[in-house]
Amino acid sequence: MTDPRLTPATERIALDSLRGRLDRPAYTAGRPARLAVPLADLLREPGGKRDRQVNFGADVTVIDNRDGFSFVQAALDGYCGWLRDDTLAEDVAQITHRVTAPATHVYPGPDLKLPETAGLSLGARVSVIGTQGRFARLGSGGWVPMMHLGAEPATDPAAVALSLLGTPYLWGGNSRRGIDCSGLAQGALAACAIACPGDSDMQEKAFPAVTEIRRGDLLFWPGHVAMALDDRQMVHATANVMAVTVEPIRDAITRIEAQGEGPFLGARRPGPAGRTAFP
Repeated sequence: MTDPRLTPATERIALDSLRGRLDRPAYTAGRPARLAVPLADLLREPGGKRDRQVNFGADVTVIDNRDGFSFVQAALDGYCGWLRDDTLAEDVAQITHRVTAPATHVYPGPDLKLPETAGLSLGARVSVIGTQGRFARLGSGGWVPMMHLGAEPATDPAAVALSLLGTPYLWGGNSRRGIDCSGLAQGALAACAIACPGDSDMQEKAFPAVTEIRRGDLLFWPGHVAMALDDRQMVHATANVMAVTVEPIRDAITRIEAQGEGPFLGARRPGPAGRTAFP
C-alpha cells in the first residue's frame, strides 16, 4: 500500500513522476515554493490535524490547491501534506545559511535592544544579503545575530539534540517551541546534513541495525525514537516528562515496557552515505 505521507498526490492530481504508477484524473510538474513564516503545521487535510511541522525557508513542491490550502511535498524528507496558502512564497532568494542555534530572534534592525519581530528555530533556512556588526541582514527582511547562523553543517548530532534540552514535548512538533521524538532525531541529523525521514517508523527502516550502541545511534521502541549519547545514556523528546530530557537507556527500556508501550526494538546507525546538501 502506498504511504500517503510520502505520496505526492491528492485524489484529483499527482506529480508527473507518478504517471503509470498511480491513477489520477490529472498530473502536474508541480511548482516550487518556500515557507515564508517562522513555522507552519503540515496538515493531514485542509484545516485538519497536524502530521508534522515545517520551518522557515523550507522548500516544497506545490501539487494541488483547495480552500485556501496547498498540498505540498517537502524537499527535506519527502513528507506530504497541506499548508495554508498564505504561509508560502514563490519569489525566493538563494539560501546561504541555516539557523544553527536552538532558536533565534529576527530584529527590524542590527540592534539587540530593538523589539523582535519573529522567532526562528534550529534548521530554519535563510538568505543573508549583508552584515553589519554582529548581525546578518536577511533577504526576506529583518536582522539575525550572526552567531546563530551557519553555512556549514554540525558534526555531532547528539550535541545538537542536547542543545534542545528542556524544549516542550509537542506531538508532530519540529521546532524549539515544541518537538516530538522523531522531530528531535530528524532535526539533530539534518543539522549535520544527514538525511532523515520525518516519523519514527520511517526512521527505523531508513538506517542499518547495529548491536553495539554508540553516540549518535537511534534507539527504537514502537512509536518512539531516542538518540544515544553513549552506550548508557540517551536524549529524547518524551511525553513521559513532556520535554526533551536525558535518561539512562536501561531505565528507559524498563520503564517503557512496564508502561505497556512495547519492547525495545534495537539501535540503528545513521551514516555519511545519507548526507545531504547544506545549507
